[in-house]
Amino acid sequence: SSGDFSSSRDTSLENDSLELFSSLENDNKQARTFKIIVIGDSNVGKTCLTYRFCGGSFLKNPEATIGVDFRERTVQLDGERIKLQIWDTAGQERFRKSMVEHYYRSVHAVLFVYDMTSLLSFESIPEWISECSRHSVGPLVPQVLVGNKCDLRESCQVPTSAAQSLADSHNIPLFETSAKDPSEKEHIDAIFLTLAYRLKSNKTLRLKQPSESSLREMRDQQEQDATSCRC
Repeated sequence: SSGDFSSSRDTSLENDSLELFSSLENDNKQARTFKIIVIGDSNVGKTCLTYRFCGGSFLKNPEATIGVDFRERTVQLDGERIKLQIWDTAGQERFRKSMVEHYYRSVHAVLFVYDMTSLLSFESIPEWISECSRHSVGPLVPQVLVGNKCDLRESCQVPTSAAQSLADSHNIPLFETSAKDPSEKEHIDAIFLTLAYRLKSNKTLRLKQPSESSLREMRDQQEQDATSCRC
């Protein structure tokens, strides 16, 4: 009868809904989110590195990051969904000073980036490492040193030996790569996935998604910084 058909259809819809909610609930349980911050001087290629990892392509002529940009990529590691939340931070002091506390709050991993064609950007790395320490980023937080723009070998100002020495002194791994060179795409993936595997193995690490209000607060602050004098 029509009544039986309607009842059967309602039951079917109810079961489908329960399966959907169960599936979403399982996804939420399985996906862990980790916050990775990318820091270093201006123009070293932080935005291009994060864009290459999250977007799969090279970002031509990126504008200076004001405050912080967020990018995300979810990866499958040994059958588990891991969401990497990449914080692409401003290198210039006037664009970042109001955001520093937000950068380091609940951070799970750090990428220090320098430009292989700029000795000055490399010489700034110890200060960036010190800033991390000042904001209570402990030694157990995975950190890596990344030399970007390895495609410009003829203009290189930072010998690999010097970079390796610095990395060894802080007990962190060194990677040299290029966000611009398409053949380096897998290498850039490997850098972030190296961190992801280390984070995945530490079951105690958890990160709540930033609330809409906190994200809005940061965006408002960035807009204030953007409208301030850049001279």
